[in-house]
Amino acid sequence: MSRIRVVTLIDSLSPHNLGGAERFATVVAMKLDRERFDSLVVSTRKSDGPLVDEVRAAGIRVVDFDRSSRHDLRSWGRLIRFLRRERIDVLHAHKHGSNVAGTVVGRAARVPVVIAHEHTWSYEGQRLRVLLDREVVGRGADAFLAVSREDRRRMIEIEGVRPEKARFLPIGIAAPPPPSGRDLRAELGIPADAPVVGTICALRRQKALDVLVRAAAELAPAFPGLRVLIAGGGPEEERLRALASELGVVDAVQLLGFWPPADVPDLLAALDVAVNTSDFEGSPLGIMEFMEAGLPVVATSVGGVPDLIENGVHGLLVDRGDHRGVADAVARLLRDPVLAGRLAEAGRERRRAEFDVDTTVRNLEKLYVELLERKKS
Repeated sequence: MSRIRVVTLIDSLSPHNLGGAERFATVVAMKLDRERFDSLVVSTRKSDGPLVDEVRAAGIRVVDFDRSSRHDLRSWGRLIRFLRRERIDVLHAHKHGSNVAGTVVGRAARVPVVIAHEHTWSYEGQRLRVLLDREVVGRGADAFLAVSREDRRRMIEIEGVRPEKARFLPIGIAAPPPPSGRDLRAELGIPADAPVVGTICALRRQKALDVLVRAAAELAPAFPGLRVLIAGGGPEEERLRALASELGVVDAVQLLGFWPPADVPDLLAALDVAVNTSDFEGSPLGIMEFMEAGLPVVATSVGGVPDLIENGVHGLLVDRGDHRGVADAVARLLRDPVLAGRLAEAGRERRRAEFDVDTTVRNLEKLYVELLERKKS
């Protein structure tokens, strides 16, 4: 029996575009059962950098179509011809732009199964997005996946996606390697006894990192030597630097730039508290990584975050945009190491029991087969 040929479609895998969705999509592509599935990764824009190298080193083809803009119809034509030539069985698109493009291109290329995967919820009254999700993706894709129950509810109730198309698929992470033993605090010039708070994410408006910088300004007077580490690249970097300067916390807030995935365990080992201040989320892999690292977590209660963290059990939740609430929660954990340790241990246990990527991959494999068999019947 020939293997099922699966294309993972994503916009870009270059470092300045990397977030949880890109990392999750490539991990799934690499973990599909090689005896049953032939996995390819396709990016519609130019892709290079460490993640591309990692995928290729795992024996997975990475093809990019160097699309110059959303209106570059020539690249879409090349992609349609590629899908036909490669005889793709399943096209699995990730994130809104690729979901729309993948549905249109996949149907034009006569790919038997097209799956759209939404990783977060960003609808803020955008009528065009509602129209595209309902009329293009909701009608054209064979399944429209949500990463949290709250996202699925919104897809159905706000966007009008048919319930039988909208499916909730819990996602997870792979167990990361242990820290290498680097003394990252020393490398960054941080005293061993300084309180260290941090996060790792793409520096996008969604992540509301201005809330974390403002929280740092609240915390700094009460915690001498405080450091707030923000690792990641993105368009918000200069704005955050300017805000730190305006608030007088340039010495406390360190923006570290793009952080290689292989070095994430070392950075997490240097933290006392991990923070997520997003305005909206799906089911953030970064929080799962914090939980696995045994860190107490402070996070905004948005999207699927409450599915990961029960307030006061696996971490502390605060309202979106509430920088004083973030500061108060962080201060509580820094002052109460017993509470911090209890929340951290409960978080790690929950991550391992409920949010493992191998379970997600097996569920996706079953979905691919189910939808293909349905098409053949």
